[in-house]
Amino acid sequence: MPNTLQFSQHQRLSELRIKLLRLHKLLLETERLTYEQVRGQVSRGELLQLVIRHQQFAWLHRLSALIIQIDELLHDGEPVTPEAMEAIDSDIRTLLSPDELGDEFAMKYNTALQHHPDVVLAHADVVMLLTSDSI
Repeated sequence: MPNTLQFSQHQRLSELRIKLLRLHKLLLETERLTYEQVRGQVSRGELLQLVIRHQQFAWLHRLSALIIQIDELLHDGEPVTPEAMEAIDSDIRTLLSPDELGDEFAMKYNTALQHHPDVVLAHADVVMLLTSDSI
């Protein structure tokens, strides 16, 4: 039975990663559009440099860090513990809490949710996975 549990936790973590990557991509796209409205069109290479170095994109680093944390859990060769799953779930719930009066991520996330239906759908996908598979 532990192998089945490990497989399902690993599979769930993989699904969370995919859904978070989609959300991240959409948020990056919304930020790119905002940036380009003021400064003009950017290439993919320029966008990568902006994501890494420009303050306007810095708020996305917290979501990137969560995805990296999931990658590490998936690829370290160790079983994913229930405690690790709970911690990841908690971190995701905390980060993906839009708040117009919150920290920079919460405010920008709230704005993205207000203006971009695709972000709303991606957010719902993550939240549904978090709530449906809770043990």
